[in-house]
Amino acid sequence: MLKYTTAQVTFSEVPDEISLTIELSNCPYHCPECHSKHLWDDIGTELTKEELTKLIDSNKGCTCICFMGGDNDLDELTRLCSYVLCKPDYPRRICWYTGADKIPDHALISYLSYIKIGPYKSEFGPLNDPNTNQKFYARGSVLNKMDANPHMFYDITNKFWKNDSNI
Repeated sequence: MLKYTTAQVTFSEVPDEISLTIELSNCPYHCPECHSKHLWDDIGTELTKEELTKLIDSNKGCTCICFMGGDNDLDELTRLCSYVLCKPDYPRRICWYTGADKIPDHALISYLSYIKIGPYKSEFGPLNDPNTNQKFYARGSVLNKMDANPHMFYDITNKFWKNDSNI
């Protein structure tokens, strides 16, 4: 079972997307310097298809659904992603933030347009630090590049970094 604590529209979690970002609790990773330790606990509202429908319907205009966590029940997260993509008027892109060190070998991956992997390690910094250990990938089908394989994931972590020449 998945539970969420907050759901809000964000502009920084997924580059070039307006995301409905849903924070899922019961995180199994417990990164020592985590900024969201409250998500370690099994708290919040159960994220059912009905609840997800309410969240999406009350946040029209989003181009992406971004799940922050959900590692404790990948099968349920997969079902929810499948449900979203079966609805023609819902966002066509789904992102998943996981603390896993690599992209998991799970059916869930086939539903994703974006994935962030890696635990937070303070010595490397967050995603917007060029030294980060975390990686953010986009599926080729969302990159608008003629030579991108639509089924492969490409590292676009650098989209989170400030370009010093533009400061």
